[in-house]
Amino acid sequence: MSHHDVLIIGSGLSAATLALSLPESLRVVVATKKRAEDSSSFWAQGGIAAVMGQDDSFDEHVRDTLVAGAGLCDEAVVRHVVESAPAAVRWLIGQGAPFDMEGASYHLTREGGHSHRRVLHAADATGRAVQESLLSRMAARPNITLLRQHIAVDLITDRRLGRDGRAVHGAYVLDTASGRVETFQAGATVLATGGAGKAFLYTTNPDTATGDGVAMAWRAGCCVANLEFIQFHPTCLYHPHAKSFLITEAMRGEGAILRLPDGSRFMPEHDERGELAPRDVVARAIDFEMKKRGLDCVYLDITHKPAKFIVGHFPTIHARCLELGIDITREWIPVAPAAHYTCGGVRVDRHGRTDAERLYAIGETACTGLHGANRLASNSLLECLVYGRAAAAHIAELPGRPAEALPDWDESRVTDADEEIVIAHNWHELRRFMWDYVGIVRTTKRLERAAHRLRLLNEEISEYYSNFRVSNDLVELRNLVLTADLIVRCARARHESRGLHSSRDYPDLLPEARDTLLSPG
Repeated sequence: MSHHDVLIIGSGLSAATLALSLPESLRVVVATKKRAEDSSSFWAQGGIAAVMGQDDSFDEHVRDTLVAGAGLCDEAVVRHVVESAPAAVRWLIGQGAPFDMEGASYHLTREGGHSHRRVLHAADATGRAVQESLLSRMAARPNITLLRQHIAVDLITDRRLGRDGRAVHGAYVLDTASGRVETFQAGATVLATGGAGKAFLYTTNPDTATGDGVAMAWRAGCCVANLEFIQFHPTCLYHPHAKSFLITEAMRGEGAILRLPDGSRFMPEHDERGELAPRDVVARAIDFEMKKRGLDCVYLDITHKPAKFIVGHFPTIHARCLELGIDITREWIPVAPAAHYTCGGVRVDRHGRTDAERLYAIGETACTGLHGANRLASNSLLECLVYGRAAAAHIAELPGRPAEALPDWDESRVTDADEEIVIAHNWHELRRFMWDYVGIVRTTKRLERAAHRLRLLNEEISEYYSNFRVSNDLVELRNLVLTADLIVRCARARHESRGLHSSRDYPDLLPEARDTLLSPG
């Protein structure tokens, strides 16, 4: 057993921000499932939204966020995050983040739903540039230990210890290299595990996005909220040899046009904002046109821009497409929607605190009230910064917790049965029916079918988990099935169409916007 002041599960932007914002006197361990680079933050192309231009204002950023959130944002949270943005960005710049410049000022781009240019970026690979800076800083901090190939199995709660109370004491963590489950005791435990895009057949997310934080928090007795709001990014590269490659929204912000195979433009028929409409509008429009015409994809066209401009602004996309035989300076890009962002999550307060004592959730794992029914582009990395810093400030004020003996992980009942084939089959089945039944447009019957399949899967997973030795795949499947079940439960509870939740059976808005709250109790 090892004892730390803070255990951070995950290694994306929120985790790195938190680790670097904590006092150096605290012993911090960061456990990540694979490499530190395997996070949605690292893959993020677009940028970070912050009011930096003279013609922009906090009020307008707040308004844009509230409009995108379709009446479900917590306005006080939105204003807090927006007004905290410039200081958070300055902190990030101080950590070495290399944002693009335009003369003596930072170059600001515009994305769908924004009324102004306010998105700071590093070409079209902002996440990579930012994460490399922060990971380098973390490596230089002697109080921070980064453990790769370590997946959290479950939280150690009062209930698990046979006590009354709602405190979390750390986590059991599987070292996938050795196959041993280790006991990590911590004064504070932070869930920064990202979203749950891998619940769907097509996603822009890395393979690590399996809803781990949501599932662990639920099992620890925490409330979750608004999980029905899954943002489908409208433009994922459609190619048999391209897995989860995103075509950034910033390309549409710089003038790219969506076209049908015959060259006709279709977005103005769906929304007066055209290609600059919010993501949910664009994703539904593409989904509608594909189903109406039996298409596998539509096309994104930026060929009317100078080649030097395209390569300069989108070097990563240009290089990747060129590898696949697509020259985006002369050819249209085949695109289709894919699951991209989990707007709901573990309910937290302004410090990132969950319902369980000494347990925090930040980043995509959390539901803060910022995104409402639809995330405004580039507000997610901003949220990681603001809540990572806020959680660090709160944890720094916690009284110390003395070390105590915690029980080791019990493997006395497990067998070494070969469950890999069964896990792979169930994983594929889950992702297929979630895509078919809980996708961009939903119906009551489809959700009922998904709920029925999930009940059966949950029963099977409980049997595997009780009898088989834990592995990375088994832990991920267990978490993904539970998180998918919570997504479906939230979707079935919402009898309206709002933001990212579009129901054919309930096409209208209800008069009052209400959060969907689920409690384990």
